[in-house]
Amino acid sequence: MVDRGIKPGVKRLFVIDGSKALRAGIDSVYGKANPVQRCRPHKERNVTGHFPAHLADTARCSLKAAWKLEPEEGMARLKQLARMYEQAYPSASVSILEGLEEMFTVNRLGLPASLRRCLVSTNIIESPNSGVRTRTRRVTNWQDSKMVRRWVASSFLAAEKGFRRIMGYKDLWMLKAALDEGVAEEEKAA
Repeated sequence: MVDRGIKPGVKRLFVIDGSKALRAGIDSVYGKANPVQRCRPHKERNVTGHFPAHLADTARCSLKAAWKLEPEEGMARLKQLARMYEQAYPSASVSILEGLEEMFTVNRLGLPASLRRCLVSTNIIESPNSGVRTRTRRVTNWQDSKMVRRWVASSFLAAEKGFRRIMGYKDLWMLKAALDEGVAEEEKAA
């Protein structure tokens, strides 16, 4: 990422799935001061996957409701939910609590709902990748690496035609202001 122009030294919001390697990489290259938001749809799938079908919808609704609350209250509700399922579904309970702080990063930044919806998901990057997979999945005879690069590049260009502005793009200045405010507070503390 650094080689592609995403240089350290600027405070950024990172939106990632639950990968511990990604988190470690962000911390080591960009520093631990950068806020990290965990992908909520990934968390939702992980948690509901531990429940039988008749409880999955209740768990999904509980997660979504908690994510709309202020961070402290939302985390308290999810801890309560985890305690409720601790005996019957221990793996679900552990999954609810794993990465809990990072599930509320955008809430903590005070971002408007218009931005929260798109900044709590890795769908922005997964959608183009899915377009590449769709366009290349039937190719069975990859002749060389040049062919792979050509196909991937042309697939991304084709996917790009369907790109739209992210929801809340007019409010991105608020994200910048929140990140800049965090930098100013850190400088005061130092």
